[in-house]
Amino acid sequence: MSASPIQFIDLGAQQALIRDKIDAAIARVLDHGQYIMGPEVREFEQQLQEFTGASHALGCANGTDALAIVLMAWGVGPGDAVFVPSFTYVASAEVAGMLGATPFFVDVIEETFNIDPASFEQAIEDAKAQGLNPAAVVPVDLFGQPADAPAVQKIADAHGIKVLVDAAQSFGATLHNRRVGNWGHATTTSFFPAKPLGCYGDGGAIFTNDADLAKVMDSIRLHGKGREKYDNVRIGMNSRLDTIQAAILKEKLAIFPAELEARDRVAARYTDALEGIARTPKLIDGATSAWAQYTLIVEDRDAVQAKCKEAGVPTMIYYPMALSQQTGYKHYPAVSGGTPVSHSLSGRVLSVPMHPYLEGSVQREITSILGSALSS
Repeated sequence: MSASPIQFIDLGAQQALIRDKIDAAIARVLDHGQYIMGPEVREFEQQLQEFTGASHALGCANGTDALAIVLMAWGVGPGDAVFVPSFTYVASAEVAGMLGATPFFVDVIEETFNIDPASFEQAIEDAKAQGLNPAAVVPVDLFGQPADAPAVQKIADAHGIKVLVDAAQSFGATLHNRRVGNWGHATTTSFFPAKPLGCYGDGGAIFTNDADLAKVMDSIRLHGKGREKYDNVRIGMNSRLDTIQAAILKEKLAIFPAELEARDRVAARYTDALEGIARTPKLIDGATSAWAQYTLIVEDRDAVQAKCKEAGVPTMIYYPMALSQQTGYKHYPAVSGGTPVSHSLSGRVLSVPMHPYLEGSVQREITSILGSALSS
C-alpha cells in the first residue's frame, strides 16, 4: 500500500507547488484592500478571454449563479421549457425552476454521459404539445468532455432555442480545436475547489461572443445596475467573484495547461489498464476532456466499491439518482419514453481518483485493486 492515504482529488499537492505564489497574491489583495471587484478580477477575466478565445468573460460568485444570470438575461420564465439532461448535477435544472420556467428532462448517450441530440429533438415536440415554449437547452459537459455542441446547436437553431453550455466540469477542454467557452450562445463554468480549475471557495464565470448579451449579464450580476451606480435598470442579483479568489485563480491558471496534459496522461493510464475489464470513458470525435472525473460503468457497483474501500482506494458516485427521479424534480416533464439511460447509469457509474498529481506508482496500485475487484 501507499505510504500515505490515496486521495480522490489531491488539492494539497497543487498547493504545495504554488503556495508561495498564492500567499503573495493574497497579500497583494490585503495590501490594496479592494476586496470586491478589485483589479485582479478584471485581470483574471482578461486572461480567461485569452485562454478560451471568447470575446467576453465575466466572473461571478459560483457556477449556479452563472447559469441563472444567462437565463435571466434571455428573459426565461413561466411558460418556457428549458431542456436539461436527466443525468447531471441538480444546478443545471435548478436555475430554470428558480426562475419559474419548466425544467424538461431529456436522456443522455451511455458512452459519453452527455445529452442525446435525438432525445432533445423529440422533447421539443413534446414540450410544444404540452403548451410550453421551447426556450433554452442546457447541454452539460459531464465529467470533463464537451457535449456534441454542433449537433445540439443545429437542432436548437431550427427551433429558435437558445443554447447554454454548462461547462462546470469541462473548462480547459476542446472540441474541434475550439476551447470550451466558444460553443452555444453562452457558456458557464464553475471554480468550485474540486473542479479542474478551482479556487479556495466558490466562484464561476460566463463566456459569450455576444456583446449585447455580455452587457446585460454584467448588469444582472451587479444588482441590475445601469450607467449610474444607484440607477438599477433591471432585476439582478449579487453575484461577484471575490478579488481574493480571482487572485488565487490567476496563479492556478498559469499552471493549468500543464495540469491538463497531466490529466490526459492519468486518464490514458487508466484506460490502458482497465480496457476490457470495465466500461471506460469514450471521447467523441474531435474532443479533448478536462477529466474532472474518470468514470467507469460497472455492473456490480456496490461490491466493487466495498472492495476498493477495504483496500484504501476512495471512489465516488456521480450521480446516484437521475434528476427525473429526485423528490424535488420528478413532477417536471420528461421526453416521451422517459430517460432510461440516465436511470440506468445512476446505478452503474463509479468514479475513481483523478487529479494531475496522481503518480504512476500509486495509479498502478489503484488499477490493480480495481482490476481485482472488477474480476471477482
